[in-house]
Amino acid sequence: MPHLETNLYLVGFMGTGKTTVGRTVALRLGFAFLDSDHEIERQQKRTVAEIFAEQGEPAFRTMERAFITDGHPATRQVVSCGGGLVVQPGMLELLKTKGVIICLQASLETILRRTQGSRHRPLLDTADPAERIRTLYAQREPIYRRAGSVILTDGRSQADVVQHVLRAYGQEAREHGRPKAGKQLHGR
Repeated sequence: MPHLETNLYLVGFMGTGKTTVGRTVALRLGFAFLDSDHEIERQQKRTVAEIFAEQGEPAFRTMERAFITDGHPATRQVVSCGGGLVVQPGMLELLKTKGVIICLQASLETILRRTQGSRHRPLLDTADPAERIRTLYAQREPIYRRAGSVILTDGRSQADVVQHVLRAYGQEAREHGRPKAGKQLHGR
């Protein structure tokens, strides 16, 4: 892989593998790995769930914007973005100025299976978490598809997904800052 410095931002719905894949990709690139939710928790000295409960979702979204704007190094980072980060107005465009964006995608069924019983996702703290996932997925999926390269994670090994991410990152990092003709869909 050529020596590249541009940050890589992994976006997508909860349960698509952003953190798991991101850690391995960072290791392979020799980059630092950051999870936006964990970094906000570290900075705020509270969990995301506590922030949601005490200040509400809009305050958390403001913290996400601050993290992306100037809360992390500008190069050599793989950042796993919280599922709602890119759906905020203007965030997708801001991220595109900061680095390469790759969207990890999984089917609704896979996401439901992977997030079942999750205790650390405040948006799923409802009477019917599965219905909440279906609603959020329907709202967010069109935005995720505009984010950048889309890599499917259903029924694939982590090693396979990592290889696709590294390949897409290498191609897009060389193009970063130049206008793009359109998104690519990897792994179908």
